[in-house]
Amino acid sequence: MTAEIQHVKESNYNEILRQAVAVFDNARNVIARGVNTTSNMAYWNMGKLLYERKIEGKHGDGVIERLSIDLKQHYPKIGFSPRNLWDMKKFYLRFCNRDEKLRQAVAVLPWGHILRLMSMFDEDDSAILYYATEAVTKGWTRDLLLNAIKMEMHLTNQPNTIDNNFAEALSAPQAMYANEVFGSGFNLGFLGVTEPIAELELERRLVEKIKLFLLELGNGFTFIGNQYTITYKGREGRVDLLFFHRVLKCIVAFELKIGKFKPEYIGKMNYYLSMLDRSERRKDENPSIGIILCAEKDHVDVELALEGVTKPIGVADYQLLLPKKELAKVIQDEMNLYIKDSRAKKD
Repeated sequence: MTAEIQHVKESNYNEILRQAVAVFDNARNVIARGVNTTSNMAYWNMGKLLYERKIEGKHGDGVIERLSIDLKQHYPKIGFSPRNLWDMKKFYLRFCNRDEKLRQAVAVLPWGHILRLMSMFDEDDSAILYYATEAVTKGWTRDLLLNAIKMEMHLTNQPNTIDNNFAEALSAPQAMYANEVFGSGFNLGFLGVTEPIAELELERRLVEKIKLFLLELGNGFTFIGNQYTITYKGREGRVDLLFFHRVLKCIVAFELKIGKFKPEYIGKMNYYLSMLDRSERRKDENPSIGIILCAEKDHVDVELALEGVTKPIGVADYQLLLPKKELAKVIQDEMNLYIKDSRAKKD
């Protein structure tokens, strides 16, 4: 036994170990099923125990090393490295005196997400709350979380006005849930876009990484197809991306636009939704919903364009890998290139 460990009386250490074992015995059955909330509560209580027992500094290293060995013998399938035990104490100290809303948001995150957020945001509670909420709502993996942090989404994607007519076009319960499902913006950073991109190319990349796109959308989506052809009494249309949402029990159509929102997009989407409801929608399903994804949107333009429209339509903007100022330049360059090519064809 090292001199560091000898600073703690054997009886005192045995009591610390007994309490630590009790913490994980109480949560073991649920932890084995991988429930984040219960796992995190155990880590929280372990961190609290280390704090209250004043396990810190050089003396604490020896106690932590011994605890790590003993706890691994009790629970070989749970990570009890010395570093992880110190992280549990850090977890408790970081959030023990914070707002209840923040603590609840963090409590349901995977442990790796929590460690990432603590390492990236020392005292920035608002940033942690933003990423914790987004990660849970949209089911972000650790890689998607890291990508969002690199993009500083907490600075650029704060909640803003919801641009849709769901309250008028859907029943109250469905409208409420649809507003939760479809935010006012989407992060498409996982596509790896760093250069001008056309709408079909954007769609192609989304289709290639459709699983990641579904994660960004959130839970409940089933992919039906891209460039999906709909027909009704001799009329034909093509929807960029078509999904079905199990909870909303409706078809969801996405149209992708590389530029700024235009009022005429609403008319086209309304037309597609009418065709979908008449040709694809089943009797037990709710009205189809349309989402128009644009690089930019103006709330006033969307509000005016949606006035009097009875089909449920939402307009959202997306963000790629580039900050908004650089993205605006990419879009403008793309449009200039398109105009140049069009003129060349005419000549």
